[in-house]
Amino acid sequence: MARTDEQLMAATRRGDADAFGELFARHRALVLAYLVRRATREDSADLLAETFAAALIAVHDGRWPRGTTAAPWLLTIARHKLVDAHRRGRVEDGARRRLALERVEPDYEEVEAVGLDVEAALATLPPADRAALRARVVDERPYEDIASELQSTEPAVRQRVSRALRRLRTDLERQR
Repeated sequence: MARTDEQLMAATRRGDADAFGELFARHRALVLAYLVRRATREDSADLLAETFAAALIAVHDGRWPRGTTAAPWLLTIARHKLVDAHRRGRVEDGARRRLALERVEPDYEEVEAVGLDVEAALATLPPADRAALRARVVDERPYEDIASELQSTEPAVRQRVSRALRRLRTDLERQR
């Protein structure tokens, strides 16, 4: 029987190196897919390594999510590593270079504020809607898989995601 993410992290903390390897194998593709959509392939490989290195340190320090899958936690770490890389100027936009456009520095405070607004709006959603939305939008999982996990039907999950997106959009528009 496959161990849960939480069991793998606990085993890693106890010194089981194979457990972290299993966790890496389980979530590598998801985290890499997230990074590749936002950075070059070369930078994505580096950021993937940095993400899992940070996760390993956190696990050894006893800081990991309990009672849930590690995927959202790992994607959050990846997002932070990506932001750090942008700040260091390591991630280049290929189109900008090809067009010889000047670098425009993003307003990181605004980006962070928007991220906090989104997290706050997500927190107001019913748990089942929030889970369906995260699985579909963040994890980019197929509706069929989400329905199976939530013990629901595919049309019901589609409706949950649609409803959650509408509510999220409304909440965010109100905040602006």
